[in-house]
Amino acid sequence: MGKMTYREVLSRASSFLEDHGKEAYSIQFLFLERKQWKKLDWLLHMNEEISEEEQRLIETDLRLLLADHPPQYLLGYADFYDHRLKVTEATLIPRPETEELVEWCLDETPDVPLEVIDIGTGTGAIAISLKAARRNWHVSAVDLSEEALEVAKENAQKEGTKISFYHGDTLGPVMDQQFDVIISNPPYISRNEWELMDESVRSFEPKMALFAENDGLAIYEKIAVEAPSVLKSNGKIFLEIGFRQGEAVKKIFQQAFPDKKVAIKKDLFGNERMIQVYG
Repeated sequence: MGKMTYREVLSRASSFLEDHGKEAYSIQFLFLERKQWKKLDWLLHMNEEISEEEQRLIETDLRLLLADHPPQYLLGYADFYDHRLKVTEATLIPRPETEELVEWCLDETPDVPLEVIDIGTGTGAIAISLKAARRNWHVSAVDLSEEALEVAKENAQKEGTKISFYHGDTLGPVMDQQFDVIISNPPYISRNEWELMDESVRSFEPKMALFAENDGLAIYEKIAVEAPSVLKSNGKIFLEIGFRQGEAVKKIFQQAFPDKKVAIKKDLFGNERMIQVYG
C-alpha cells in the first residue's frame, strides 16, 4: 500500500468520528493546532505524505475524542478574545458567547479609570480580556475554586495583565469594596438539563462552573442580594445567561435594583444570552 496524504488520513478520521456521532472537524482542528498550521499551511501541505509518527498521533487523538475528551483539554489551551489561555479540567472552557459579553461591556462602558470585578473567573478569560483592552481599569476576579484561581493567575501573568484575585463565593470576599462594573458568566445550568448536555461537557468540565440550583437561577439570586452593597450608584452589571432565562433573570435584578433599567441582549445566533443592569 502506498503512502497516504494528510488529507486522506484526516478525511478518514473525520468520517469515523461522524459515524460515531462525534464532531467530525475536531480531529483536523487538533492536528492543525499541534502542527501550528494555519489554513494556508493546510492548503499548501494537505496532499503531502504523512509520516507514521503523525499517523500514530492522529490515532491517539481519535481514541480520546471518541471517549469525549474536549480538544481544548487535550491541547491544554483555548483561544479567547485574542488571548491563548491555559485550560485544565478545573476550569470551564471559554466559549465564543462569552466573548460577546466582553465586547458588550467594553462598548457600553467609558474608557476611564474604573473598578471592575469578575465573578467566577475560571481561566480568567473575562478579567484578562477587559484588563488588556482597558489598562486604566483596576480589575479584580473571584472564584470559589482554588485550582481555577491558580490557572487564572498563571494566565494573567502570561498575558501581562495585573489583576487582583480573591478566593471565595460570589461577592463575599469583596463586600468591603465598591465597583463601577460587576461582570460574570456564572453557573446557570439547571440539574434538569443534564441529559441535554454534550457528553464531553458532562464527563470532563467542572460541575461547579456549570450547575446552579433553583432551575439554574441560584447564583443570579445570590449576586442580586450582594450586588447592591458593592455596586456604585451609577455602576453597571453585565451577566451571561442561559438562552431561556432572560425574563427570569431580568425580574431578579429589576427587584434588586428598582431604580435601574435591565436590558436583555441577544447573541449572534439570536438567542437571549446576556443582561445589563444600568442607569
